[in-house]
Parts: sequence; C-alpha cells; structure tokens
Amino acid sequence: MRMIKLTPVHSAKHCTCTKCSHQERHECVQNQCTCCACYETEGSLAVKAADCSCCSSDEESEDHCSEDDDDCCRNEKHHEDDCCDDDCCQDEKHEENEPHNEDKESYKIEGMDCGACAKTIEKHLKQFPEVQDVTVNFSSGKMSITHTLTAERIQKEVSKLGYQAMSEKQNGSGTPQRTHANKSLWEIVLSGASIAAGFALSFTALPDLLQNLLFAVALIISGRQPVRGAYYALKSRSLDMNVLMSAAVIGAVGINQWFEAATVVWLFALGAVLENRSVEKTRRSIGDLMTVAPSTAWIKFGNQLVKKGVGEVAVGEIMVVKPGERIPLDGTVMRGESSVDQAPITGESIPVDKNQGDSVFAGTLNENGTLECQVTQPFSNTAIARIIQMVEEAQEKQSPTQTFVERFARIYTPIVFSLALVLMIVPPLFGLGSWSIWFYRGLELLVVACPCALVISTPVAIISAIGNAAKQGVLLKGGAFLEKAGHIEAIAFDKTGTITEGRPTVSQVLPFTGSETKLLALAKTLEDYSTHPIARCLSDYANEKKVLALAGEAFKNIPGKGVQANVAGTIYYAGSQKWFREKKVGTLDQYAQVQAFEKAGQTIVMIGTDRALIGVIAVSDTIRPTTVAAMDQLKKIGVRELVMLTGDHHTTAQQVADEAGITRFFADLLPEDKVKSIHELQGSGLKTAMVGDGINDAPALANADLGIAMGGAGTDTAMETADIVLMADNLQKLPFTIALSRKSLRIIKQNIVFALIVKAAALCLIFPGWLTLWLAVFSDTGAALLVILNSLRLFQHKAQ
Repeated sequence: MRMIKLTPVHSAKHCTCTKCSHQERHECVQNQCTCCACYETEGSLAVKAADCSCCSSDEESEDHCSEDDDDCCRNEKHHEDDCCDDDCCQDEKHEENEPHNEDKESYKIEGMDCGACAKTIEKHLKQFPEVQDVTVNFSSGKMSITHTLTAERIQKEVSKLGYQAMSEKQNGSGTPQRTHANKSLWEIVLSGASIAAGFALSFTALPDLLQNLLFAVALIISGRQPVRGAYYALKSRSLDMNVLMSAAVIGAVGINQWFEAATVVWLFALGAVLENRSVEKTRRSIGDLMTVAPSTAWIKFGNQLVKKGVGEVAVGEIMVVKPGERIPLDGTVMRGESSVDQAPITGESIPVDKNQGDSVFAGTLNENGTLECQVTQPFSNTAIARIIQMVEEAQEKQSPTQTFVERFARIYTPIVFSLALVLMIVPPLFGLGSWSIWFYRGLELLVVACPCALVISTPVAIISAIGNAAKQGVLLKGGAFLEKAGHIEAIAFDKTGTITEGRPTVSQVLPFTGSETKLLALAKTLEDYSTHPIARCLSDYANEKKVLALAGEAFKNIPGKGVQANVAGTIYYAGSQKWFREKKVGTLDQYAQVQAFEKAGQTIVMIGTDRALIGVIAVSDTIRPTTVAAMDQLKKIGVRELVMLTGDHHTTAQQVADEAGITRFFADLLPEDKVKSIHELQGSGLKTAMVGDGINDAPALANADLGIAMGGAGTDTAMETADIVLMADNLQKLPFTIALSRKSLRIIKQNIVFALIVKAAALCLIFPGWLTLWLAVFSDTGAALLVILNSLRLFQHKAQ
C-alpha cells in the first residue's frame, strides 16, 4: 500500500477519541486504537493510506491529508465493518446514505469598503441551493454561512466578486489578506505607470494608437476585477459600485475617451485599496484583543510542570504563571502573591495586587511574583473570550442612523442610475445638444450615483468607537446603545457596590473602658468564628492592626442580636444596641455617643458584659475613591440629573449623597420601587440611564433607556443584563463613555452632511459641463477617504 507522508504530529495532532484523549496520533495507532484505523505509523509520524477517502484533495499532494481531517469513523467507505467501536463515532456510524450535514461557518471577508459590497456577496451566494442562509456584515468584515459546499467553492465564488474569503476555522493570522492587499497595490503602481507613460506620449508626434494601447494596459490591470465583479453583481440582481464604475468606464471607451476611462478605473482601484486599509484598521482593534492571551499554559502535575495548549486545560487544574508572563486562563490564586496588570480586560493602568483567593483573568500580565492558580473557566468561556465575542456581536448590530442611511442609499442609487439613462437619451431627442455630450454627462451621473461615502459614514465611526471603548475596559453592546448613550440626560446610580465599595469597613473605634487594642482583641475573639460580613470586617481590621485574638470558649450565636463567648471566665457579648438596651447595660452618655454614630449613617457593633459596656465599633460602607471625580466629570459634560437609589434609610442615604456630590436621592427602596423611580425620571422628559451591579438591579436596568453594569470582568450576569458594561469597578469610565458617545454622534453627523454636500456639488457641476469623469471619481473616492479618516479620530479619544 503506497503511503503519503504527512507533517509531524508529535506537537500538533491529537486523537479526539475519549478513550485516548490528548494522546499523539501515532501513539494511538501503535496502541491499535480503532478510531485511528486508517492511519499507520512511520517513525514519529502518523500517515494515512493513499486510498483513504478521508482525504478529499489530490493524492499526489504531499500534505493532502491535513491535520484537520476527520478520523476514519467519518469515512463512509474505508473500514466499513470495523471502522470504530470507540466513543468518537457517536451518532455518525455507518451513515452511508445520509446527506452531507449542513455546516455553519464564519469567514473573514477582505476587500469590502462599503455596505453594498456585503449585499452583493449575500445575493450571489443565496443563488446556490446548497446555501441555506448567509449573512455578510460590513462593519465586522465577517460572513456567517450555513451550507453544504466545500470551503474551496465558497472562497472561489467570493473571489469572483473581487473579494477574498478566509475561513476562521482554517486560519486567523491575516497573512493572506496582507498578500492580497500588496498584490492590489502593485497592480495600481503598474497601472499608474502605464497611464503616466500614455499621458507623456500625448505631447509627442507619435500616433494616438500607441498611447491608447498604454491606456488599455492600465484598463486591463486595474479594471478587470471591477468588470468581473459587475458581471456577477448583475447576475445576482445587485446594483453595486462595480456595476456603476464599469458602466462609466465602458461608456468612456465607447466614445473614445481612453485617458478618462483609464484614469477613472485607476482612481477607483486606488480608492478601494486605501478605503479597505483604513477600514481594516478599525477591525483590527478587536483582532488585537485576540492576541493578548497566550496559547499555552504551564500545568502542575505533582512536582512537575507540563506545557499544554489552553484548549486542552481542564477546569480545576493548577496553572503556574511566572513573573513577566501573561495569564493564559481565568482562575483563582491558590498560592503566591503578585501584582497583575489587568489593562487588557478592565482598561485600568494601575496593577492590582493578587493574593490567595483572588481572581485572575486570561490575557492579564503577572508582574513580579509566581502564582499558582486553579483554572475556573475553559478557554472558550474566559473573560477575554466573552469580551471579544460580545464586541464582535456589537459591531454587527446596526444603529438607527446606520439603518436609515442604508435604506436611503438603496433608494438613491437606482433613482440616480435611472436619471443617468434618461440624461443620455432624452435631451438629444429634443435637440438640446449632441449625443456625445449628454452621453458623457450621463456617465458622470453614473459615478455620482455611487453612495460609498454616505453609506460608510456611520459604520466606521461606530466600530471605531466600540473598538476604542473595548481597549479602555468598556463593553458597548451595539451601535444603538452607543447612540443612546450620547442622548442621556439623567443617570440613576445604585448605592451599594456602585457609588460605595459594597463592603463594610471600620470607620470608628471608641473604647469606654480600657484601650483600643483590648477592644479590638475582644472583637476579634468574638467575631472570628462568624461568617457575617460585618464580623469578617471587624476580624480583618484587627488583623491589619496586628491585634491577636484572646483565648475564648463556649462561642454562641444569638440570631438577630449578636454573639457571645467565655473569655477568662467572663461572658462577653458583641451585638446590636437593642440587645444591650434589653440587658440594661450602659450609661445615657454612652448611648448618646452611639446615636451620634447612627445619625451619621454608620452601623454600630457594641461590645460588653452583663455589667458594663466596654466600647463601640462603628462600621460603614465607604464611597469609592473614583466616585466624586466621576460625578464632577459627568456634571461638566452636561448630564442634567445625577440620582442615587438605595434601600438604606434616609439618614445613611443623605450622608452618602452629600459625600459623593449627588443632590437628589431616593431612599428606603425595594427593587420594584427603583423601577418606579426610573419611570419618574423618564416621565419628566429625561433620557435616563441606570448604573448598577447587574444582579439585584436587573429590573431597573431593563426599564431604563440605557442599562449600565459595573464590574463585568468577574460576573456573567452583569455582561448579560446591561447594554453597556464597565469592566472595572471604576465609575470614571462612565463620563468617558458618555463623552465618546457624544463625539461619535457629532462625527456621524459631520460625515453624513459632508457626503451629501459632495454629492450635491457634483450633481450641480454636471449640467454646466464643469465636471469630468475622473473628477467625479476623485470626489467620490476622496469623500469616502475623508469620512473614514474623520471616523478614525474616535480612536484618539481618551478618558480624562
């Protein structure tokens, strides 16, 4: 049997059978795994037989059995009787007579420079009965297709239209796209040189035929792809820019305007390359995120470290991250201390200290200590993977403005195209001029009918803003929400966990008898065995002050009141003011001081015995360090109403509002009351956003015009419930987001107005005969490029 050598598999190809998972292919063959029955070993290689029908390409090709080929259990002819009896076959055993399963795949489409290109590709592929569904999105540059065709057939059909398709399953490197762009650039250089040579010959006494031949060369080099694309566009009943430009160029040649025809097609090709490169820059903003997380991880097995691909690491395994390395997967620190730069996830520039029990995220940088972390999420569900997925989905969601512009362009183009035909025929019939003059003006109108600058005015601005926001740690879930954020006039904030830290901290320690150290020692002794948040707060505070617990026994929890323990023969209590009043312990002066703490919005823990109060510890939920600065920035950018919503009583709410710089608040609210507060703000005519933690604030987030969740990096719920997610617990990202949204709206308006003015000016210049074909193309291409460059300014917008 003739064997065909494959590439080495000892570092790449593994068996997918559950009984020999993660084993190298040649090892499975040596161990006689029936799942790999169509393979044979040759040294350290696994090879397939030449007549193995798993391989679909040329048998003479050295690598015709690729590493992505399925196992023999998917082979309908080979080893029919003993193909497999392992789990890898599952439901696919002996399905000889069943049709090929439908595949849903994603393809990266290179070469699109406006939304009309996407529609042309969709219409062309929908003609094939093997294609069940296809969606092409210009903003993300991706195609989603459900089909039974081969990848090669899809790529071939897309290339007919002048674009390049690359399956994301096969390759995500981007190299073919750069090769394609470089090829186009060389064609433009050669075409331009031919035009320049032909133009120079026009000043000599040489025959016109010679210069026309040079112009013809330029037409063939730069014009063959637009003409080919126009043919397939018309075949699929699509009127795109290839059709308009090809008609104009062919018409120019027909009236012997060779120089104009060559210049038009050259400017068109140059503009397409420049526009495509500019648009690709915005799309790469998300591609850059994908390269952040490493592809391998060091996994600890006993005393050994084994390097594994991140896709092979199971939840619960221990990964080791050395100083200077990026963390490959989400996890929890089990051993070690370090500071971690979380900027790729949260946008925060200051590293965060990590200790035992803290969460770490894939793609973040471990700076100065070795960490051993237990993996908590598979690679496909890491925070960075979810961010990338949601940002890509956001790019594909059109804003209301974009939808309106595309509807307008779909009406505008056929109307102007029809007017061009009328302009070519009607005036000469009535003796208003020669056929050649009006035919030329009709060709100019065909070029002006191309709506590229108008159609591209919105999506490039939106994907630029979404990409910039993602790098700053803000997840915008679509263009519609970007636009809504720009119109927000009032913002309602949940108090706990949004304006405040969301966890109690010790604010006052007041001993009545003895020292502060003794009071903290008693507090730590009594509260160490409790899991209540306030108890943990007191214990942690004592640890910070390096106060040790006393020897206690007979610990007891009294529900609704507090805790007690026997310390050196005396029963000590820690609990509420009500409990000590029932015991009739303490003086009027002591209770007056306690009530002063409560009026300040603080929670009180009293410590004493059956005879006397020893002291009081006040606990409060402090506001975040960024809260005051964020509120000031929101006021400066023109947000009219800043409102706080809380379930706490009025006194506590008043104190927090005063400290945060918020003038209006609603206290003593249940979740349904927060919704009523949102409706009250909306009823006053204000576009209202709600900011919360995405869990207990879900009803209010859903009812607001815009829902904004805090701290999405660690919570799935926050990422799912809100329209915008601030990945870090940093309120200062909110004014940045509002300002970015408003700047996006301004730029979109500028783009639309500019594109319409250019079109109107070109139309007005046609009738006096002041417009030329090449000037019409230049105006259209130039307008599109200026619109793109104006949109790219959104990448430069930074948080203040």
